Amino acid sequence: MVVREKILDMVIRCFKRHGAKGLDTPAIELKDFDIAGQYDPMIPDAECLKIMYEILSGLQLGDFLIKVNDRRIVDGMFAVCGVPESKFRTICTSVDKLDKMSWKDVRQEMVAQKGLTPEVADRIGDYVQCHGGVSLVEQMFQDPRISHSKQALEGLKDLKLLFEYLTLFGIDDKISFDLSLARGLDYYTGVIYEAVLLQSPTQAGEEPLNVGSVAAGGRYDELVAMFDPSGQKVPCVGLSIGVERIFYIVEQKMKISGEKVRTTETQVFVATPQKNFLRERLKLISELWDAGIKAEMLYKNNPKLLAQLHYCENSGIPLVVIIGEQEQKEGVIKLRSVATREEETIKRENFVAEIQKRLSQS
Repeated sequence: MVVREKILDMVIRCFKRHGAKGLDTPAIELKDFDIAGQYDPMIPDAECLKIMYEILSGLQLGDFLIKVNDRRIVDGMFAVCGVPESKFRTICTSVDKLDKMSWKDVRQEMVAQKGLTPEVADRIGDYVQCHGGVSLVEQMFQDPRISHSKQALEGLKDLKLLFEYLTLFGIDDKISFDLSLARGLDYYTGVIYEAVLLQSPTQAGEEPLNVGSVAAGGRYDELVAMFDPSGQKVPCVGLSIGVERIFYIVEQKMKISGEKVRTTETQVFVATPQKNFLRERLKLISELWDAGIKAEMLYKNNPKLLAQLHYCENSGIPLVVIIGEQEQKEGVIKLRSVATREEETIKRENFVAEIQKRLSQS
């Protein structure tokens, strides 16, 4: 839970830094960022990609790449390659599988299952295996087939402008114009994008973690009108962060490095090695709570010390305050580091200040 909350907190802080306003639906607020309204081309689209870049950089998941394309380029490409308009969406879903399947297998699906002629499939293959930067955009302007599609040229014009803005943001080196990116959802109308990790944390000899994209989005200028009784169009562009996939990656990375996946934010555990010390533990934990320190103890009158220490190790709680007969008699407590198992004797009246000092240094 702690790891997931930290991921969500970073996402929310980034969204707010870019002027986001919260919605009544927490699931949407925590994962999605959308810009609605009539604005000049590619300015909000570029900001969405910048947000995606900031979040993925901040989470330190490893090297990543953001693929971009435009639905108008995809549809224009299909048209000039000879795909019947009635098959655009089904061929789109086949192209979308290129991040998981070879071109040979995708081509086989297009021909054998979806009824494309081999010649048409081969023309598509000439394009969907291309990826690059703004130079590829320029190249597509000169392409003998694509240059005959007004729809595709409009998309290329916007992508060229988008790359100009991304260069100003300093993130163009993380962006790839990828003609295999199709995003099969019907409601996309313009720029589409998807972020993928280039490497996942693995141990030697292990298979890389295959989690697919970790963030995605695009422009959907006609979706709002579908739900508006008046049919009013509201141009929109947005992105969605795959929080659960990111959590899985972070969790696996922590396990591989030997770091505990914490299930609690507790900073201090109050323990005792002896019976009949519940009241002393309650006094100590109350002082910690009053000082704003996250603390807990076992809800038992006489817990065994070993069980208490095992709980701290399993939960990743860094510090343990130990109180027993000898400590009570001397007016001290023992402060134990869970990681090193070292113990230090602290005066009872100074223990809160000492814990605050240690927590501020960690």
